[in-house]
Amino acid sequence: MNTTDETIESHAELFEKLQTGRKRVEEELSKVIVGQKEVTKQLLVALMAGGHCMITGAPGLAKTLLVKSISQVFQLNFQRIQFTPDLMPADITGTEILTDGPAGRELTFVKGPVFANLLLADEINRTPPKTQSALLEAMQEHQVTAAGARHTLQEPFFVLATQNPVEMEGTYPLPEAQLDRFLFNVLIDYLPEEDEVEVVRRTTMRQGGAIEPVFTAEEIIAIQSLVREVPVSSDVIEYAVRLVARSRPAAEGAPEFIRKYVNWGAGTRAAQALVLAAKALALWESKSYVAKEQINALAKPVLRHRILLNYRAEAESTTVEQIIEKLIE
Repeated sequence: MNTTDETIESHAELFEKLQTGRKRVEEELSKVIVGQKEVTKQLLVALMAGGHCMITGAPGLAKTLLVKSISQVFQLNFQRIQFTPDLMPADITGTEILTDGPAGRELTFVKGPVFANLLLADEINRTPPKTQSALLEAMQEHQVTAAGARHTLQEPFFVLATQNPVEMEGTYPLPEAQLDRFLFNVLIDYLPEEDEVEVVRRTTMRQGGAIEPVFTAEEIIAIQSLVREVPVSSDVIEYAVRLVARSRPAAEGAPEFIRKYVNWGAGTRAAQALVLAAKALALWESKSYVAKEQINALAKPVLRHRILLNYRAEAESTTVEQIIEKLIE
């Protein structure tokens, strides 16, 4: 058997395991998470695509529990950072301390919480830009630099950063150029009443069974490689590029509502994110190729943080969600 045949066989085995494991993942997460199925799917797709997520939602909507549960299902090392105005870059990346060694006193690098597989950056907009950029550098380069030495982060590395949509005073909102580093911006909303009743019932009773792992970190890395092998036709790629390009008011062929309400549209990275995420979604849904349906399904989480509306849109209560829906139409 040659190398190509072995690769095809290993991909087939991994694809089969992913399809059988998908139901188990959903069952394990349902032990502690009620509802939020779309949010959960988007986070899993981002993990498979090897991207990072920004998640926006009010406090108390189980964001931390959801991320921690995903880390348990995939056997990933989980860390959480609560961002505050006095947080320093070294509090994230780590720092050098003086220790007594065999050769006398020496500087030893102590790793910070960023050295994890799954990192929850809670309320990232509560810390100054210098500290935000320390995390964003780690996200982009998958490494940190301390005292001139580079330290590689362990793979897979996935960051979920939250922003609180209320109490915006005293915050440091991420600029659009930094937001563009996130694959998705996921919105998490309040649960329907029947789901909220179930949450209260569960959390005020004896704790249920623990989450059982389904995949390993090594398998996640293999799945991320498999995602890039999912075929996508030129027509679908051109459709994704057109969808993104039409969000730019200065672009040729931009619709009138884009010129009217949008100040800045999505860039090329958005088209890349759209196609890559669509590949991951197709794989998760047991599809053998990417269709326009996957592109449309992920247009909102990919584009909502990459389109900047103008004052006219704000004055007329036009939202990014409405703009994206019109673009798809």
